[in-house]
Amino acid sequence: MNPSERIDQLIAGLADWRGNTLASIRKSILEADQEIVEEWKWMGSPTWYRDGLIAVANAHKGKVKLTFDHGARLPDPDKLFNAGLEGNQRRAIDFFEGDKVNARALKNLIRAAIAYNQSKLKKKASTGTRAKASKQKT
Repeated sequence: MNPSERIDQLIAGLADWRGNTLASIRKSILEADQEIVEEWKWMGSPTWYRDGLIAVANAHKGKVKLTFDHGARLPDPDKLFNAGLEGNQRRAIDFFEGDKVNARALKNLIRAAIAYNQSKLKKKASTGTRAKASKQKT
């Protein structure tokens, strides 16, 4: 079974509001960028990647948590982050029963995470180029 099928199965198995919420989150994530890849990691967690990890989702007893790997570095003008605010790297959005997914704001946050991942790749590439140039001079 591929990761997308496993995520489908997880959502179908959540017969309460959490399944609908996770489905809505997933839809927004996948609509934010066509090159996002779904994975299934860490003993049963849907994850999304584009040039690095974007976010991981978990359905808990009373909430659905969406954790952004580099959330502390992302702009959040719509104030979606409501958990993990004290951390230096990760930030999360906890969705509770009755919460609506702000698709527009979530897509913007996903795009910001992708831009951050891409900036890290560019920085690594330029550092590697400088290191090669330094070795060639010696």
